[in-house]
Amino acid sequence: MGRGKVEIKLIENPTNRQVTYSKRRAGIMKKASELSILCDAQVSLIMFSGTGKFTEFISPSVTTKEVIDKYQKDTGIDLWSTHYEILQENLRRQKEINSKLKREIKQRIGDDLSGLSIEELRGLEQNLESSLKIVRDRKYDRITSQTEIYKKKVRHQEETHYKYIQKLEIEEEDHHYALTRHDGAFHSVLNGESGGDSHIFAFRLPPSQPDHQGGTSEYGLHDLRLA
Repeated sequence: MGRGKVEIKLIENPTNRQVTYSKRRAGIMKKASELSILCDAQVSLIMFSGTGKFTEFISPSVTTKEVIDKYQKDTGIDLWSTHYEILQENLRRQKEINSKLKREIKQRIGDDLSGLSIEELRGLEQNLESSLKIVRDRKYDRITSQTEIYKKKVRHQEETHYKYIQKLEIEEEDHHYALTRHDGAFHSVLNGESGGDSHIFAFRLPPSQPDHQGGTSEYGLHDLRLA
C-alpha cells in the first residue's frame, strides 16, 4: 500500500515545522550537490529559514558572484540598479550636509555673510555669543583649577620650609657653631692638615669656662672641635 499524499500547507506546530525544514533542507542540499557533480551544472542555492537562518550551496567550479552576473546577463535584470540609486541618494545628502557645515564654519569666522538676512545675522550673533560664553566659562574653570593646584604646592613648600626652620632651631639650642676661614696663612685643624686653598669649616665650641682669675678663658685653634 503506497504512502498517502501529503497536503502542502503551513505546518502549524513550530517544532514539527523546524524538524521538517531541517530534513528537507538536507535533502535539497544533497540533490543540489549531486546535480552539480553528475551533470557538471553550475548550481547556486540560497535558503533562509523561518527564523532567518542562512544556508547556501554553490558549485565548486563557480562563485556566487559569477552565478549572479550570469543571471543578470541572461535575464536582462539589473540586480544592482536599485541599490546603486540608494547609494547615490545617500551620497547626495551627505554632500549637502557637508556643504552646509562648511558654510556655517565660514559664517562663524565672519566670511560668506553677504547672502544672510537680518534675522539670520541676528541668529548667528546669538549663537556666537553663546559659544563665547561657553569658551570663557571653560577658560575660567581651567584657570581656577590651576590656581588651586599652585596654591596647594606653595602651601606644601611653606610647611616644609617651616619644619626645616624648626629643626634647625632645635639643633642650635643643643650646640654652638662657629665658622673659621682657612687660607694660606691659617693652618687647618682638621686632622692636623694644612693647605693653601681657602675653605670654610663649621666647628662646635665647648661652653666657656672661667680662668683662674674668674674670667672667661680664650680658646685657641687646638680647642676647636669639628661639629
